[in-house]
Amino acid sequence: MKNHKRHLITAALIYANGPVHIGHLAGCYIPSDIYVRYLRSKGEDVLFVSGTDEHGVPITLKARQDGISPKDVVDKFYKQIDKSFKDFGISFDVYSRTSKKIHHKTSSDFFVKLYEKKVFDEKESYQYFDTKENQFLSDRYISGICPSCDYKDAFGDQCEKCGKSLSPKDLLNPKSLLSGNKPELKNTKNWYLPMDKLQKKIEKYIADHPEWKYNVLGQCKSWLKEGLKPRAMTRDLNWGVKVPLKDIKGKVLYVWFDAPIGYISATKEFIPEKWEKYWMDNNTNLVHFIGKDNIVFHCIIFPMMLMEHGDYILPSNVPANEFMNLEGEKISTSKNWAVWLHEYMDEFPNQQDVLRYVLTSNAPESKDSDFTWKDFQAKNNNELVASYGNYINRVFVLCHKFFNGNIPLKGHFNKEEDKLINSIIDIRDKIEKSIEKFKFREALTFLMDLSRIGNKYLTDTEPWKIIKEDKERVGTILNVSMQVVCNIAILSAPFLPFTSNKIFKLLNVKTKIWDDIDKEILKSGHKINKPKHLFTIIEDDLINKQVEKLKFNSNSKVMKKKSNIDFNDFSKIDLRVATVLEAEPVPKSEKLLKLNVDTGLDNRIILSGIAKYYEPKDLINKQVMVIVNLEPRKMMGIDSEGMLLLAEDPDGSLKLMQPEDKITNGSIVC
Repeated sequence: MKNHKRHLITAALIYANGPVHIGHLAGCYIPSDIYVRYLRSKGEDVLFVSGTDEHGVPITLKARQDGISPKDVVDKFYKQIDKSFKDFGISFDVYSRTSKKIHHKTSSDFFVKLYEKKVFDEKESYQYFDTKENQFLSDRYISGICPSCDYKDAFGDQCEKCGKSLSPKDLLNPKSLLSGNKPELKNTKNWYLPMDKLQKKIEKYIADHPEWKYNVLGQCKSWLKEGLKPRAMTRDLNWGVKVPLKDIKGKVLYVWFDAPIGYISATKEFIPEKWEKYWMDNNTNLVHFIGKDNIVFHCIIFPMMLMEHGDYILPSNVPANEFMNLEGEKISTSKNWAVWLHEYMDEFPNQQDVLRYVLTSNAPESKDSDFTWKDFQAKNNNELVASYGNYINRVFVLCHKFFNGNIPLKGHFNKEEDKLINSIIDIRDKIEKSIEKFKFREALTFLMDLSRIGNKYLTDTEPWKIIKEDKERVGTILNVSMQVVCNIAILSAPFLPFTSNKIFKLLNVKTKIWDDIDKEILKSGHKINKPKHLFTIIEDDLINKQVEKLKFNSNSKVMKKKSNIDFNDFSKIDLRVATVLEAEPVPKSEKLLKLNVDTGLDNRIILSGIAKYYEPKDLINKQVMVIVNLEPRKMMGIDSEGMLLLAEDPDGSLKLMQPEDKITNGSIVC
C-alpha cells in the first residue's frame, strides 16, 4: 500500500427502487467494509462514503408501476436500505442520498464549471420520443435487441448481458418501456461530454494503473479499443437535478453525471469544514468499490469529468467485482429471484457474520460466482462451527476445566510453540498483502488457516492427557492457545466484526487493533468469561424452507410445479378432518406447537411449526386437516403422529387449511 495520509473509500450508490440483496453485498458492500475495517484497525485516517442514487430511470419506472410519486419511492427505500446496512454492520461514516439539496447544488456547480470551461458540446440530435406518453425517452426507458449478443432486453445505454456500451439507436426493434410502443425520432438539444476528444487522457490514466484488477483493465481496454463516443450529460426528463442553465426547462443532468458526484456531496455533508482535504489533496487514496456493470462510469466517465473540472483527485483504484448468481441463475429483482438482506436478518437473527463469511469465501472477485443455500449451510456447519468456532470453544473449555478460567503461567517453549507463534506472524503478513491487493477471498482463507493450525496444535499436544503429570506444560499450552484466540479475534475484525467482538467479550478484554497482533495481550492470572458457542448448526429444514421460498416469484406468487406423480401415489395419502383439543408450545423450540387432536379415529399428538403464526389458545376447538397415515417422526424428543395441512404464502408465512363448515371428525378430505 502506498504511503497516503488518508483514505477516501466509496461504495457504489445503490438505486433506491428496491431492497438490498446478496448480489449487492457480494459486489461491493462487503469488500469495501472489509477494506475499511482493516484500515481503521491499522489506525489509518479513513472516510467511508456511500448513499442511494435517487435520480435514475429505475426510480421513475418503479413509481409508475406502483402508482406513486418518485419521491415516495426513494423515501421508502432509502429508509429500508439504510436500516439494512446498519443492521448488517456495513460501517459507513456517512450514508447519504442524491435527493438532498447539498447534492443538487454540488452537481449543479460541477456542471456549470464544465460548461463555463466550454468542455461540453451543445448538440441538436434526434432522440426517441414516445408519442403516446408525449415525452422523450432516456436510455433506460428504451429496450430492444442487443446488436452484439442478441440479448432481447438490452437497455438503450448498455447491454446487461454482454456489457457492451450502447446508444438507443443501436438497439434492434426498440420499444418504449412506458407504453410498449415503438418510439419515434424527434429533434432535441442536449450537452455532450466529448469523450472521443478526451480519450487520450483516459488512456494515459488507465495505463498508469497496471496494478488494477485484470477484469477492470480488460473492460476499460475493450471500451477504448472500440473508440469512445460523445455522451449526452443531460436528459429530457423531469425527475433529477435540473440543468442549471438559464431558460432551460424539462431537462435534468444525466444520472451517471450526478450519481458519482454524490460521493463528493456526501463528504461535504459529513465534514463541511474539511471535505476538501479528502477530494483535493493528492495525499488521499481514493478507492471506488463497485460491481462490474459500473466499471465504465467509474473508470472512464467520472475520471474524465474530474480531469476536466481540474480541482479534484482521481481514483487510485477501482476494485470491481463480477456478479453473484443465485442457485445457478442470475439474480432478478423483477422475478423476486433474490435473497433480500432485510428478510435474511429476520429469518437468521444475529447471524450477520455467517452471510459475510459465505459471500466473502465465494466472492465473485475475478469471475461470476454462485450462491446456494446448501453451500451456505455447509460453510456454516463445516467451517464456522466445526473448525473456527470449535477451536475457540475448546480453548475456553480447557482453560476453565484446568485453571478455573484464569490464564495460566507460560513456561518453557518447545518447537511446537515457536512454530505456532511464527504462524501468527506469517498469517498476519499474508492477510495484509491479500487485503491490500483486494483479494479478500484469499485473506479469509488465511484467517481460517490460523484456527486450523491452532486446532492441530491442541490435538498434537493433548493437554487433557498430560494434565495430571505435567500441569506446568498444560499451562504453557493453554496460555499460548489463548494468545492465538486473541490474535484470531483481531484478524477476524475486518471479516467477521460481530464474531470478533464476541470473542473479545469472552476474553474479558477491550477490542484490540492490528498493531497488537503477536503481543502478549493476555497476562497470566487474567480472568476470562465462560465459553459460549460463536456459531450454531443450521438444520436442513431451515435451508429447505429457503430453497422452497425461492420457487415463488413476484409475478405469479405461485410455487413452481413439482414433478408429476401418478394417481396411485396420490391415493395413498389419508387426509382427514380433525379438531384441536389442546395446544401448547414445545419447550426450547421457537417454532413448534404441540397439538392434541381428535382425528375421529383416535386422539394423537402432532407437532407443527406454526408457533410464529398462531397462539395456542386460539387453536383450541378449531377444525383442521390432518394427514393421518404418516410414519411417526420424533422431534424435540416427542413423537409426532401426523401432519397438518398448511398453505405457505410467498413471504414464507403459514396458514392452516380449515373446512368452511363444521364437519364430523374423521371425515375424509378428497
